[in-house]
Amino acid sequence: MSESERNLLNKAKIGDIEAFECLIEGCRKKAFNIALRMSGNYDDASDLTQEAFIRIYKSLRNFREQSSFSTWVYRITMNVCLDELRKRKNRNMVSIDEELKPDESGCKRQIESDCPTPEELAERNEIRRAVEEAIGNLREEYKTVIVLRDIQGFSYEEISSILKCPEGTVKSRINRARLALKDMLAAKRELFGEICVKYYGKEGQR
Repeated sequence: MSESERNLLNKAKIGDIEAFECLIEGCRKKAFNIALRMSGNYDDASDLTQEAFIRIYKSLRNFREQSSFSTWVYRITMNVCLDELRKRKNRNMVSIDEELKPDESGCKRQIESDCPTPEELAERNEIRRAVEEAIGNLREEYKTVIVLRDIQGFSYEEISSILKCPEGTVKSRINRARLALKDMLAAKRELFGEICVKYYGKEGQR
């Protein structure tokens, strides 16, 4: 943590809201995107991100700087999302097929095309919906690592720190999650041919 960040943290710990807003600003977009992918829609993501930031603010005195501040923020954000998913467990899950706004995330996966036809665009949307629906149906621990690794782009080390589990466990879960996605998407192969296999690979590896 830089000296300026530490100064902001110390001020925020004694109740300086402006310092807290400055401190959290660099984490805001990625925290929102984590909440969006975990919850499934913008309204829920906004609520969950706000709830996470409130929890972070109230817990600032407990932050011992054993990890980076951003890692701590993402850990709390993920925990808030997981709490919400557990509450939904016995209810119908919300579909995560909303179109991402271009300025919300640079992580959206698309098929390269210089001049897509309307048919190609429609096919891409169907593929995206199929993939996102499959991610939404993953077991909690698999969905978590797929969101953090394949969508948000965190390193294995960062995911290990966020989830507080060994890197070996993280890698194992990611591999199993990709295999589970491959199996789920294989049933819809007629929709997009070999794209699933091309993306995840024969053994579920990217």
